[in-house]
Amino acid sequence: MTEPVVRMTAAHILAHRDGDHVLVSDGEIVYRGARILHAGRGWDGPVDETIDCGDALIMPGFIDLDALADIDHALLDSWATPELALGQQWSADYFRSGRRDVFDAPERAVIREYALAQLLRHGVTTFMPIASEAHSSWAETCDDMVEVARIAERLGIRGYLGPAYRSGVNVVDGGRRSVLFDEERGRAGLRDAERFLDYAADHGGDLVHGALLPCRIETLTRELMAATARLAVARDTVVRLHCMQGEVELALLDEWYGMRPVELLEASGLLETRLLVPHGIHLGAPGGGRGRQADLRRLAEADVTIVHCPMTSIRYGAVLESYDSYRTAGVHIALGTDSFPPDLVRGIDYGTNLAKRADGSLAAGATADYIRSATIGGARALGRPDLGRLQPGASADFIVVDLADFAMGVRDDPLRTLTMNGTARDVRRTVVAGRTVMADGVVLGADQSRLQAHAQGLFERMRAAYGERDHRRRLPAELFPPTFPDITKTTTPKRYSHDHS
Repeated sequence: MTEPVVRMTAAHILAHRDGDHVLVSDGEIVYRGARILHAGRGWDGPVDETIDCGDALIMPGFIDLDALADIDHALLDSWATPELALGQQWSADYFRSGRRDVFDAPERAVIREYALAQLLRHGVTTFMPIASEAHSSWAETCDDMVEVARIAERLGIRGYLGPAYRSGVNVVDGGRRSVLFDEERGRAGLRDAERFLDYAADHGGDLVHGALLPCRIETLTRELMAATARLAVARDTVVRLHCMQGEVELALLDEWYGMRPVELLEASGLLETRLLVPHGIHLGAPGGGRGRQADLRRLAEADVTIVHCPMTSIRYGAVLESYDSYRTAGVHIALGTDSFPPDLVRGIDYGTNLAKRADGSLAAGATADYIRSATIGGARALGRPDLGRLQPGASADFIVVDLADFAMGVRDDPLRTLTMNGTARDVRRTVVAGRTVMADGVVLGADQSRLQAHAQGLFERMRAAYGERDHRRRLPAELFPPTFPDITKTTTPKRYSHDHS
């Protein structure tokens, strides 16, 4: 049976011509099955169904390469004092004798479904997951990621997936930040990651792809980094490694190896892979940035993509210095969200404004460049010229954004209006590979009310479990005090018991 031809019209279409996005007023997008037939005006072929979206913008779906696949912890730790921040790490005692999974496998599946449904609600059509390992006994498994793949296929979102793995974990030891290692767990994690690559390769279809997703650079041994690089080259797969995130990371690598992160990436062979680096903010040596320009040049030469997460970065007090300087140096930039909400409209707004401050120019961090990063930049990083653009032959991945709502305000350019006045909650329809997966704020195939209630309960469990990991054994009421005192709660905090039951 021939698939129907669907034509959607709108006040604005962000189509693609000659390698870049272009605006088409009163335009149309036509698709059959998973592929776009036409984007622009003047379609004169057959149509089985026409949908008029009215005063709306149809644009490519967002590609989120550091997408939250978890219940977010930024609500709890993005405002902490230095002492509270120490309490939110594992203690050395917990590492040595108390490690456990806060959630069982079915509960982890609920968390993943909740997160993936949120991605679709916010207009993300292709994602690469990130989840906290703090609530696990170690890290993710192949079985965890197989379950994510099943959820992704059921909900209809494209994922570049792999279990996170590590050889060490950030801890508080003797009152200071450090990393403790379990090297065999790291080797086992890489074996699990390779098993998932096999699963994805054998699976077929375009919604599940394999990737290598090790954790933070300071939690990997040099042996594990080198083994990851060899596997990535042998399998021609993307690697994503969080690094250059903060001064603690830089100081540890300098202490252990006498190297900057970029030098360690090169020594391990990871610069020879298809490498994605979330954040990439702290270039050069610790404490002053000596070698920053050399690092930028080396990242550009190695064809590395920085996954810029502006909203999450500024929540933790960090800014890319600067978006335009990275691009001028030839470094490729894609976007990620990394925390809740997975809202790349807000992320673009944060990014453009922070770029102005970083460069001291209103022209810095142009909206057009950020839109490119959120679409064709992500597609380039994945080696997918059929994603991130609306043109004949491309995958029918697109979103419909409502511009008519009173809250959107007055309008000029539709993209600039959206990023300044709107959010991703203004997305009214999400389509992935020709399948409508979200309409009018409802993710099809997900029971949103049930997920919200279940996720809230799991969040409370997650919050409570911090106390058993804290080096001072404080209860959540101490670790996470309210913005203002809640006069209805008068209980006196006690130290957390060592009994996990």
